Amino acid sequence: MHELEIKVPASQPGSYKVAIGTGLLPSLWPQIKAAFGHRRPFVITDANVAAAGHLDALLGSRPAPQFVIDPPGEGSKNIATAVAIVEAMEKAYLGRDTLVVALGGGTVGDMAGFAAAIFKRGVPVVQIPTTTLAQGDSAIGGKTGVDSSVSKNAFGAFWHPAAVYIDVAAVQTLDERQYRSGLVESVKHAMIADADYFEFIEQQMDALLARRTDVLETLARFNCTIKGRVVEADPDEQNQRRMLNYGHTIGHAVESASNYQLLHGEAIAIGIIAAGYIEIEMGLSEPGRLERVTALLERLGVPTKMPADLDNRQLIDLLKHDKKAVDRWPRFILLDRLGHIHCPHGQYATDVDRTIVEQVLNSITGNR
Repeated sequence: MHELEIKVPASQPGSYKVAIGTGLLPSLWPQIKAAFGHRRPFVITDANVAAAGHLDALLGSRPAPQFVIDPPGEGSKNIATAVAIVEAMEKAYLGRDTLVVALGGGTVGDMAGFAAAIFKRGVPVVQIPTTTLAQGDSAIGGKTGVDSSVSKNAFGAFWHPAAVYIDVAAVQTLDERQYRSGLVESVKHAMIADADYFEFIEQQMDALLARRTDVLETLARFNCTIKGRVVEADPDEQNQRRMLNYGHTIGHAVESASNYQLLHGEAIAIGIIAAGYIEIEMGLSEPGRLERVTALLERLGVPTKMPADLDNRQLIDLLKHDKKAVDRWPRFILLDRLGHIHCPHGQYATDVDRTIVEQVLNSITGNR
């Protein structure tokens, strides 16, 4: 047997800019064309974003090939929609000089990023998030993907954006439930990395619920700084980046088990509470922390208990299918104090016995 070694060079280090402001959307298209002038833009959005006027605000009277996801939301976040997007790009005679422009919330950003990653073996994507969820979390970091019939984000790729433009005025068109749900990711960032930021959210909750743009800009800066710092250290989630999954292991299972009747942020709120109970069971929680977190989430108006009609056996089965599971069981991100991840032996994910998880699921299920 003959053996050869083929050396594959490491990818070149890169960076991208995140612009944050109020009222940016109407002036963005000329900026994008100037920055990526040699590329042909293809806009991906959804029916809600188009109906809210954001697509018209971005393009004005300028023609551009586009794909509008309809129906909008998690139900369309699947491989069939990804194929439809890529085929629409092909039918528009687009090639490797394409620039994908993602205009919308988390589902649009995930779908557009995934399509960009697989089209012609990869073309750049610009993210223009229009929801509190996307502006606070998913537009940054390069995680893309679609759901399978079994679990959330089963197919995906790391595909970092070429630029991110955050116009906080865009969230004014969200309905109240979507708006509040998306803010849970901001709470998560504060919990994992910055206790002072958590206090800021507590103090500014009334202003946040009133959608004051100055406070929303500050929120975006906190979120992008925290997530950007983590992603820079661990872009492909080998260890430290796992901390961003706080509340998401059980949260994703709850979201899937609800057949996506719970919004992402609502499910993550439940996952955060579940993580708090696990921390108590494992002796990691200081007195009063879980009560403080619960009070903040209740002020936000998101659920802190699981719906009574969810089957805990199904949740356990979904945890076994978690994309981060090893030997059919995931590890969990936990805090040892507010603003600081429990990190035994330098590992950001912790083994938690299944009996503890089952006990916690029973304790946070409503009306039982």
